[in-house]
Amino acid sequence: MNFNIIRCARTILHVTDLEASRKFYVDALGFIETESDAEHLYLRGLEEHGHHSLLLKKADKPAVEALSYKVSSEADLEMLSEFFTNKGYKIRWMEEGVQHAIGRALRIQDLSGLPIEFFAKIEIVERLIQRYDLYKGAHIQRIDHFNCMVQDVEAAYQFYIQELGFACSEYTAAADEKIWAAWLHRKQSVHDVAFMNGEGPRLHHTGFWLSEPMAIIHACDVLASMGYGGSIERGPGRHGLSNAFFLYLRDPDGHRIELYNGDYLTSDPDFKPVRWDINDPRRQTFWGHAAPDCWFNEASAVLDIVTGEKIATGMPKLEQRKPETII
Repeated sequence: MNFNIIRCARTILHVTDLEASRKFYVDALGFIETESDAEHLYLRGLEEHGHHSLLLKKADKPAVEALSYKVSSEADLEMLSEFFTNKGYKIRWMEEGVQHAIGRALRIQDLSGLPIEFFAKIEIVERLIQRYDLYKGAHIQRIDHFNCMVQDVEAAYQFYIQELGFACSEYTAAADEKIWAAWLHRKQSVHDVAFMNGEGPRLHHTGFWLSEPMAIIHACDVLASMGYGGSIERGPGRHGLSNAFFLYLRDPDGHRIELYNGDYLTSDPDFKPVRWDINDPRRQTFWGHAAPDCWFNEASAVLDIVTGEKIATGMPKLEQRKPETII
């Protein structure tokens, strides 16, 4: 089947205190608050015309409810439903009107156990890219990618490429050519999703695109001035993989986000994936401080699409290596 999956589109996170989340995401980082109520906070970037790309839902414990992709049409949803049903995957339909601002949506538990959602329709709102009077914090522009820790990167890599039509931009391999990490895309940039070797399934981070590196520097100043200096986990720095200028943050519930700028186009049909050796330290940090242990070991729990319970995690199927050799 030929599915027209367009791009990563939104993350749904469970948080324990919406007001604390608002202070962090809206007041400090500069997300646009599209709408909110006592249980939900709908956020977007300045460039985005969709109602939201980050949905924060009040809950007793932090967790990841869904990682969402936008598809071209309702027909794509039907084809995806047929495909996953025939393959024996767990699916759940979210009918139109069940989720605010989102049309009919299909949720599946993917090969790795990640809760994935597909939708075609989202409410259109005002695009604020030239409302420079509203720019504050990191000047968040748009959602860019998900990064997920999974037990079997090679299996996830093969499934997303061969079955769902993703393409690979960059990957990390060992001497035996086993894939330890992979950056896959549907839109014409480095990635919509990355898979990392680690305890999974878990969400390592959601990446948000910024217009320039100085927006990251300014965000650091704002975060420190507002008492969020301790929320800066890693960076600023530059990755070898993707060439991205980056900053990793932890929100009040421990969810990790990346502020991201500086990758490149992957649209040419003759583009060839970039291979990085697992022992090349430049792939993680082209320049900047080494990542702390928590960056390798900690990530957000994901939920079952039907029961809402936390999915049990397991260690990678490949042999274990020291954290500094894993990305």
